[in-house]
Amino acid sequence: MSTKPIFLATHPRSCSTAFERVMMTREDLRCEHEPFGDAFYYGGERIGERFLGEEHQGAREGSGFSETAYRDVVGQIEGGKEDGKRVFLKDMAYYIVPHDTSTGARGIAPSLRLGIHKRKGYGTSGGSNEASNGSTDENGDLSPEDDDNPSVIPLSILKNYHFTFLIRHPRRAIPSFYRCTIPPLSEKTGFSYFLPSEAGYHELRVLFDYLCAKGLVGGKDGAELCLIDADDLLDHPNEVVQKYCESVGLEFDESMLMWEEGSCGGFDKWKGFHEDAIRSKGLKPREGKVVKTVEEEYVGWVEKYGEEGAGIIKKAADENLKDYEYLKQFKMNV
Repeated sequence: MSTKPIFLATHPRSCSTAFERVMMTREDLRCEHEPFGDAFYYGGERIGERFLGEEHQGAREGSGFSETAYRDVVGQIEGGKEDGKRVFLKDMAYYIVPHDTSTGARGIAPSLRLGIHKRKGYGTSGGSNEASNGSTDENGDLSPEDDDNPSVIPLSILKNYHFTFLIRHPRRAIPSFYRCTIPPLSEKTGFSYFLPSEAGYHELRVLFDYLCAKGLVGGKDGAELCLIDADDLLDHPNEVVQKYCESVGLEFDESMLMWEEGSCGGFDKWKGFHEDAIRSKGLKPREGKVVKTVEEEYVGWVEKYGEEGAGIIKKAADENLKDYEYLKQFKMNV
C-alpha cells in the first residue's frame, strides 16, 4: 500500500474544503491545508500577483509566513509523516505553477535548486538546510529532467506525491470566489479585489498534462488517474468518496461523511474563505438542485453584484470554460 502523501490539486472554490473535511475525519491521515499558499503569497519566493508591492509588506509580515520558502513547505509535508500517518494535502495548482508558464524549468524555486539550498542558512527552518532533492547539480545547472517542468517544484520531488484532482464548473466557482473579494466578506479574507490570474483552471490543466506526460498520473508505474467533478461529489458523495478511497489506497467508511460543526486546523489562516465548510456537519446528497440557463445565471449575478461585477464574473468564467471542459473529460464515473 502506498504511503506517498496524497496531493489533491484543484482551483479556488471547487468544493475542495468540504472534501478536506471528509478526509479530516480519518485518524490515519494528517491533513495539510493549502501549505504551498504560504510561499506563493507571502514568502521571499512569492510568485503570486497579490501582496507583491512594498505597500503589502505589513500584510506579508503579519501573516507569519514572510520568510517561508518553497523548500520549507516541502520539508513540512515530509516531516508530517513522522507520526506514522499518511499526509493528505489540498492545494491550488497555481500555487506551484506560475501563471506565466512559458519560462518552464527557469521557474524552479531557488530554495529547491540543489546548488543553492545546500548553502547552510537558506530558508526558515534553522539549522542545516542540506537536502537530497533538487533540480540542479553542484554547479547550479538545471537537471535535464526539468527542462519542460512548468512548476516551481522539481520533478524529483513531484515524484514523491500521489496526485489526484478536483474541478468545478467555472460558472459555479468564479462567482463564489468573486464574493470573497468584495465587501463584506473581503473584510475577513483580506482579498480586496478579484484577480483573474487566481481562477486557476489553466494552471491545473498544465499541471495535469505534465504529470500525465511524465507518467506520474495514469502511467504504467504512476498513480491511477483520479479526477473528481464537484457536481458528482455534491450529488453522490458516498459513491465518489468510496471510489476516491479505493483509488488512493484508503479503506472507506460511511462515517467519513459526518463530522462536528466548527473550525478546524489550517482553515483559520485563510479567514472568510471556508465559512460554509466550518458551519457544515457532513456531506449529504444535495436536494432541490436547480439547473439554470446561462442567461438566468447572468441575471442572478447582476442582482447580487451589479452590472460591473457580473461582467467580471462572466469574462472569467468564459475564459476558463475551455480548460474546465478539457479536464472534465477525464473525470471518474459514478
